[in-house]
Amino acid sequence: MPRAVEALIFDFDGTLVDSDEALDAAFRAVGADPAAVGFGHAIAEACAHVGCTVEEYADAYDETAASPFAGVDDVVPLLGRWALCSNKHPRSGRAELERLGWEPELAVFADHFDWAHKSLGPVLSLMGLGADGVVMVGDSDGDVRCAEGVGCRFAWAGWNPRVASARPGGLVLDRPDQLLDLYG
Repeated sequence: MPRAVEALIFDFDGTLVDSDEALDAAFRAVGADPAAVGFGHAIAEACAHVGCTVEEYADAYDETAASPFAGVDDVVPLLGRWALCSNKHPRSGRAELERLGWEPELAVFADHFDWAHKSLGPVLSLMGLGADGVVMVGDSDGDVRCAEGVGCRFAWAGWNPRVASARPGGLVLDRPDQLLDLYG
């Protein structure tokens, strides 16, 4: 990464927290097959696909089940400017942030995007930043599309085993402490 950044913008699930099983368990609880959904989709889209409501899913989601990936909890207090941009239900997202004691400058969830897939434009606007001043960090193709949509740089959360096994192209961070290097 040749240029230092002003802020990091993170996806939440699968990037900062190891939530795959928690997400899948909520789909199973509403009678849906999690394999039919996958990861990285807007929650309303995923729920519509399997025939449940967003509220049914949110009620079934265990807000205590996801834990930070190894090393993330140590790095979060050291981050400079950072934000969350997540497809997660806002009730779950806020509860998890509070439980973890994390305080990003900005945290936007699915409701901010009228339940459609998240996008970085509103986040950049709210933070007063241009695309050249941020790096989006995520674990899915949807996160890559968010970065491409505004023309910012992207880094893969390679500490997620799904990302590590997929071996995607581009910048893949192996450890959360490498996030600090992005600030320059």
